[in-house]
Amino acid sequence: MKTLLAAACLALLPMTAAVADSPDTAALEALREGDMKKLVFHPAPQDVSSKAFVDDTGAERYLSDFRGKIVVLNFWATWCAPCRKEMPGLDRLQGELGGDDFQVVTLATGRNSPTAIRRFFTDENIAHLPQFNDRGQTVARDMGVLGLPVTAILNRDGQEIARLRGDADWESHSAKAILLTLIDQDRTPH
Repeated sequence: MKTLLAAACLALLPMTAAVADSPDTAALEALREGDMKKLVFHPAPQDVSSKAFVDDTGAERYLSDFRGKIVVLNFWATWCAPCRKEMPGLDRLQGELGGDDFQVVTLATGRNSPTAIRRFFTDENIAHLPQFNDRGQTVARDMGVLGLPVTAILNRDGQEIARLRGDADWESHSAKAILLTLIDQDRTPH
């Protein structure tokens, strides 16, 4: 009987290690208040698009470029009022938390000319965010983004672990608590 129990415990060890590598979603969900109540954590990490988008120089970029960091990936458009409302807060969030462990990636999707993006960033004093453009909506479509804004949180392995539809206060105590917990839980890059 002891041998059977030991074998069963050994068989469960790899599963326990995998669970330890994923974020404690119950603890994260308990941190959700206000706008963050709309943040839905996935039961398991989901793959993201491998399609290219462009930066402000026209160079191709990929979501995989940000592996190793916790990423707040925001799909937005220059013509979208809720997107415009939340962008300054995302900029300040990047200014405060951005670095080796964290990155806000804003991805203008659909009809957003580079000129309109630059003008919006200038008019709103957006200083810390990249000017990325998903012109053909290939990344957005690949990730099932049907309306704007949509924000996904990616783990250090580049997988989506949570999604929020609509605008939100990303500078809120709740948002920062969730993001700092994710950064601290997953400090070692995979």
